[in-house]
Amino acid sequence: MPLTNTALLNYDHNVLRLPADKRTQYHAQVDRLVIELNKTLKGRTDIKITRVLKAGSFAKYTILRRTNEDPVDVDLVIYVSAGNADGNTLEQLVDAIHKALIDIYPTKSVEDFEIQRKAATVTFAGTGLSVDVVPIIEDPDRPGYGWQFDIRDGTKVETNPPGQLKFVRDRKDADKNFRTLVRIGKRWRRHAELEALKGFHIELIMAHVLEVNGNAGSIEKRFRDFLLYIAQSGLKEEIRFPENTGPYDTFSDPVVILDPVNSQNNVTSRITKAEREEIVAAANSAWEVAHYASAENDNDIWKEVFGPRFSTEEAA
Repeated sequence: MPLTNTALLNYDHNVLRLPADKRTQYHAQVDRLVIELNKTLKGRTDIKITRVLKAGSFAKYTILRRTNEDPVDVDLVIYVSAGNADGNTLEQLVDAIHKALIDIYPTKSVEDFEIQRKAATVTFAGTGLSVDVVPIIEDPDRPGYGWQFDIRDGTKVETNPPGQLKFVRDRKDADKNFRTLVRIGKRWRRHAELEALKGFHIELIMAHVLEVNGNAGSIEKRFRDFLLYIAQSGLKEEIRFPENTGPYDTFSDPVVILDPVNSQNNVTSRITKAEREEIVAAANSAWEVAHYASAENDNDIWKEVFGPRFSTEEAA
């Protein structure tokens, strides 16, 4: 028989979801970092911080709890008013933030700080928390919007982190199990080692399946529908949302999923044809295993989809 909602909610609550005490601990750690960054950067004429926002899966409540396979990271978006929005400005910003992090944590080793494509990252050994400090040069004419740069290739994209948070919140309001389904999808993705399929992609595909199929049916069936959509569509259909408005770009990428806050941004542009085929094959295989596990009512078979930590038992 299929897994009940209670069983999968137990799995989500006891194994997948970030516990409340850890969320409180991480919030406090990030809040201290924000205070110190403001102190360190205060007074600089070339960098003016106008807003700081926790974003990403942590702020969306779709993050997985920390394990050896699942690191915990928080996106800390820093809106900056800093002259013209160009690559040189961003490089200066990331460099300044990186130096500020080293000044704030003088006892940490250099290896604890890393310059990413779009952020400076600090990792805390005690909690295992990684914080990606993401500078965005604000658009003064569009609240919430700003330019995010890639320091490797110099490209920039306009984004709206508050709008992305609202996108997930609206889906959660329409479907109380939406975040649970996203976390279950992320666990499958991690166990299947699909590095090209990011957490943000999972959120958007799950939102599209919700839009197409509605929220009727059990959590298990809807997760299988998510896998079935990937398998049957081959991820060859362009995905867009009611929030998307023109102007639109024409994309030739193997996978096209529009950013709900920017119709000219394909968030899956880096997925190659080979990676798309790998994702589709993994989804098809997982759907077949999940269908069989459901029919057999066998939790050990479900572990082939989610990994050895799969359990539907209530917490002791």
